[in-house]
Amino acid sequence: MNSKNFKIAIASGKGGTGKTTVAVNLAHYLAHDRQQQVLLVDCDVEEPNDALFFADAQLTATVPVLLPVPEIDTQKCTFCRACVDYCAFNAITVIPPLRHAEVSPELCHSCGACLYACRDGAITEKDLHIGTINTFRLGNDLQLLEGRLNVGLATQTPLIRQLTGKAKTSLGTIIYDAPPGTSCSVVATLAGADFVLLVTEPTPFGLHDLKLAVELVRSMDKDFAVVINKSDKGFGEMQQYLSEEALPVFVTIPFDREIARQYSGSRLLIESIEGYKRHYSEMAGKIFETTTV
Repeated sequence: MNSKNFKIAIASGKGGTGKTTVAVNLAHYLAHDRQQQVLLVDCDVEEPNDALFFADAQLTATVPVLLPVPEIDTQKCTFCRACVDYCAFNAITVIPPLRHAEVSPELCHSCGACLYACRDGAITEKDLHIGTINTFRLGNDLQLLEGRLNVGLATQTPLIRQLTGKAKTSLGTIIYDAPPGTSCSVVATLAGADFVLLVTEPTPFGLHDLKLAVELVRSMDKDFAVVINKSDKGFGEMQQYLSEEALPVFVTIPFDREIARQYSGSRLLIESIEGYKRHYSEMAGKIFETTTV
């Protein structure tokens, strides 16, 4: 198949399943072993860490991300509270007796509803710096885009949308390392993906959150498959669920303490553990054999 601008999202219902491990090792494998142009995109903007696994990562660009946030002029405001009623995120406080009106930037989603609601011309917008998009060169055929949210803000989704929008212009294979869970930030990451790999572990928590992730990708009409990490931990209900739902399992990776040792040292497993590369050869083969663009 043609992998030009083919977008793969690596997601998981819960944290700690090995999602980032899969993302960075798959990106390295495709770039170095299959000689593909690869762009790895770290969409876990609250805690980006993909760059840590590449000792030769070179930061080549840093771009600020700005978000338009409303500002209320209390000299023009009549304190009618229409903006409060229109705001779905409880980001606006208006107290008429005190002639007080303000916007909480940490809660604002820049939807523009308050500007539409205000009939007094009391609301304008100003730019809020919410984070940065960093570009790293990781090798001849591998680059990394990293979104990094400013501490204390709850604006992950707008930052991810700008991050994935920038990534779309890249040629080659794009790998989105999604945030954990099934929240709005994950939806924003998966929205533009052509294929989703759901990384799970055979535990009660892993099964519970895999079910949520499967429900999400199905609702988004995405092609997907499952990667089972720590596959020999023994939890029969996981296998029963996969069988009942007829879910494709591309790779099963056994539990190995050496994986934890190498990961804690920020090392790529396909380079540091003998035989580990075969998991990614199998994974890549199945992705590109079963998917058409």
